Amino acid sequence: MRTVLIVDDHAVVRSGLKQILAKELSSARIDEAGNADEALGMVLRNSYDLIMLDISMPGRSGLELLRDIKYQQPHLPVLVLSVHPEDQMGVRILKAGASGYVNKDCAPDELAKAVNKVLSGGRYVSDALAERLVLDIQTDSGKPPHEGLSDREFEVLCAIARGRAVSEIARDLSLSVKTVSTYRTRILEKMKMRTNAELTHYAVREGLVD
Repeated sequence: MRTVLIVDDHAVVRSGLKQILAKELSSARIDEAGNADEALGMVLRNSYDLIMLDISMPGRSGLELLRDIKYQQPHLPVLVLSVHPEDQMGVRILKAGASGYVNKDCAPDELAKAVNKVLSGGRYVSDALAERLVLDIQTDSGKPPHEGLSDREFEVLCAIARGRAVSEIARDLSLSVKTVSTYRTRILEKMKMRTNAELTHYAVREGLVD
């Protein structure tokens, strides 16, 4: 029997995904988690064949959870679902260890195809993302500024853009306030910006935050 964990902070999304999976994997056991901490606890306590992960969640992000999961269970497949366009997040997510990346706007048939591909040991990307990956390998030129950030810097950027205070970001990421402030300084330097407002405007414009 297949076992799947759906991680998303919206109950209606989890319900919709369960319906799709129930049709595709009729005998599967499907668990749910509403945030990163709950999900990591379930991964440590149970054995899963697949994690379906929303990358944008309050508190600790899906990207951080993805890294935690791959650290604890390197061979556990993670299929990421996101509202963000593939060209914004797809390459970073796959480099972090995901087995596939699917936009939440995709048709149920595409999601089912992705699930089956990942469960069979493969990786799933759309044709558009596959082309982007090839271009990413061939050249570093023309990349948007945020792609030059480390994963942790990227997380801090998104948190700042969501209006989180430094102390809140520190708590969510289990870091010191001083460390988060250092990340913020590095981000501003790399992005060639001066204020949080500029970072926020950039992140909204590029679709990095809802």
